[in-house]
Amino acid sequence: MNPFTLKLIGHTINLLSYLSPVNAAKIAVKIFSTPRNANLDDEAKCFLDQAHQENLSYGGFSIITYHWANKGKTVLLAHGWDSNSFRWKDLINLLIQNNFNIISIDAPAHGASGNKIFNAPLYAECLNVAIKKYAPSVLIGHSVGGTASAIALTNYKDIHIDKLVLLGAPSNLAISVGNYVKMMKYNKRVSKAINRYYQKHFGRLPEFYCVENFFSSLEPKGLIIHDRRDNIISYKEALDIHRAYKNSKLIKTIGLGHRLKSDKVYRHILDFITT
Repeated sequence: MNPFTLKLIGHTINLLSYLSPVNAAKIAVKIFSTPRNANLDDEAKCFLDQAHQENLSYGGFSIITYHWANKGKTVLLAHGWDSNSFRWKDLINLLIQNNFNIISIDAPAHGASGNKIFNAPLYAECLNVAIKKYAPSVLIGHSVGGTASAIALTNYKDIHIDKLVLLGAPSNLAISVGNYVKMMKYNKRVSKAINRYYQKHFGRLPEFYCVENFFSSLEPKGLIIHDRRDNIISYKEALDIHRAYKNSKLIKTIGLGHRLKSDKVYRHILDFITT
């Protein structure tokens, strides 16, 4: 959205908060939880059609997975916000060359998967279903896909992986919500109403989803890769994750931004998961 549209929406929801804080929060959370451009284009469909596709069911909607079969270790890929499984194309091709068995998942409300709403706790539930189905030994998550991976591994003690890769992952949902509130210039009434909405509908406040609760107890060997100039998720959040996640290594890049699409990054990943 352009700045004028953001300002207009924020102003409208601020006005609504004086009449109905509940409805103002509901609309604000819906905006925050609705991907803007997460559908598959023709190029993505052409690439993903090369994989075996399977539907997994969770919460009354379908989660689409893509499988490139091979004899090596199984790797599960979890993309981030406003994305889909096609974002992994170059990494998938590299992993295929190295005989990895690859599963990629389209998150709720993304790609070919169902549902209209997306958030990290819901994504974690879907990842739990996929992990139990495919039993990967490696889990790779970009952005909120990394945070959802940590939530799934913490919430479900019966799922196990050997290695976890976090690419540009946020450390705390409250920070993401706070950044959204600042971007939209919501007033304190809306901000407080959003917190109450999360408490009512998810049973937790946003700050519950933090490094202390979802990264400090992770057991798999971890690799964190984050760009120093990431303007979406601050590098400080990578430092916070690394401090909490004791069994992890942090690699800093410069100039790759939040997407971290780079042969150098993919080689770091390959080295990590093959040793």
